[in-house]
Amino acid sequence: MSSERDERPVRPTVEDGTAAAASELIGGPMGRRALPGGWWTPVRVIALVAIGMFALGMVQKLPCYDHGWFFGATTQYTHACYSDIPHLYTGRGFDAGLLPYFDRIPQSLSGGMDYLEYPVLTGLFMEVAALLTPGGGTVQYREQMYWIVNAGMLLACTAVIAVCVARTHRRRPWDALLVALAPAFALTATINWDLFAVALTAAAMLMWSRGRGVAAGILIGLAAAAKLYPLLLLGPLFVLCLRAGRLRSFAGAAAGAAGAWLVVNLPVMITHDAGGFHVREGWAKFYTFSQERPVDFGSVWLFISQRTGNPLDDANTYVSLLMVLGCLGLGALALCAPRRPRFAQLAFLVVALFILVNKVYSPQYVLWLVPLAALARPKWRDFLVWQACEVLYFLGIWFYLAYTGSGDKHQGLPPEGYQLAIAVHLLGTLFFCALVVRDILLPERDVVRRDGSDDPSGGVLDGAPDIVVAGAARRARQAANPQDRADGTRVQWGTGSRNP
Repeated sequence: MSSERDERPVRPTVEDGTAAAASELIGGPMGRRALPGGWWTPVRVIALVAIGMFALGMVQKLPCYDHGWFFGATTQYTHACYSDIPHLYTGRGFDAGLLPYFDRIPQSLSGGMDYLEYPVLTGLFMEVAALLTPGGGTVQYREQMYWIVNAGMLLACTAVIAVCVARTHRRRPWDALLVALAPAFALTATINWDLFAVALTAAAMLMWSRGRGVAAGILIGLAAAAKLYPLLLLGPLFVLCLRAGRLRSFAGAAAGAAGAWLVVNLPVMITHDAGGFHVREGWAKFYTFSQERPVDFGSVWLFISQRTGNPLDDANTYVSLLMVLGCLGLGALALCAPRRPRFAQLAFLVVALFILVNKVYSPQYVLWLVPLAALARPKWRDFLVWQACEVLYFLGIWFYLAYTGSGDKHQGLPPEGYQLAIAVHLLGTLFFCALVVRDILLPERDVVRRDGSDDPSGGVLDGAPDIVVAGAARRARQAANPQDRADGTRVQWGTGSRNP
């Protein structure tokens, strides 16, 4: 591991057959005597590719930019170029100068929403974009400019994601090319504001990989103030730090996350009147809306509801139960696996679990998983199979909305076709999850560990000894050293060999 050869970046065209075959489009795999370097470093190349793909995604939205968002209910669906951004510019009062969480939205604008239904940092992102949007002209012009401004800000988020993923695994920067070239990433990047939270989460993963636990926690807290899902990463960190006996590092990260979230939310959350301090209704809207919304597009619950005719009013109970059971299962996997799972593997699995059991699956939610998938299992064939499933779902939901919005014409995808699209999305995600679980149970199949690495994105966990284990891991450890106590506190395992 200390040789000069071992420090060179891993080239996917050498270890991955699909990447090698695809490289023939640009002249074939890099030769042994090639001398990469200079200005064209892997990180810069990946960032530029990500920016180029983002630009192609913007071009794909061109039919809607010209007319689809404004004229005709189904054009934005038949061209698969829908975006929430221009619609919410006027629908949430940004055009009228309303302040999120403080000003109530008139019913004539919102169509039923009294306050902005997004977390605080996303609301700030939207407000900053509104302030940067040129005034004057028609409402259509201002909505177009608002989308352009947001697209520019989201482009910056894309560059951050690409750079952070490329630098998280020091010897595997090219794995971030999976993110840069992901078709579902480009297609969904400007549907909503999810990329902001994804960028903060990617930065948190990078900080953790560098051993900066408090900084990682602060970024997780900020990401959770923009979208709720990044909080799930604290679960894998806890069980992995428990197994490695590094709970102090987890405590620093958890404290940083809680502190950052409170600093951002408290000024908007708390209001005071003659009756004392209260939680502001506008701040709470995101949480009450998430709790009260019925089963919605893309979820397994909508599939069941449409097939059975049952509205599943108690879906919240099912979601909560499955999340608890799933998290317990992942915790058991982390403690019982023959080798401690990598942080990226468990992070991908817990976010995928949330997506699979949630009441809604918007097309842009795939953005949450793409960077984690590239770090968890950088295999091009399997990644592209999963991406193909997501692209099919992306097309399926828009054609289904075209069908439901075209009146008696029914032009688009009927409910049975949309249910098939949901099934494809669910099965594609489960397929990738199954491969990640297999890599955990059979660590010799893990492509990241083939060079002897332990957990390149694990920070203090990388090469740390195992302290708390259970099941098969404990039996394997006791077999390696029968003199160790049954609780295993004497044996210290890191990368597979005993440490003194």
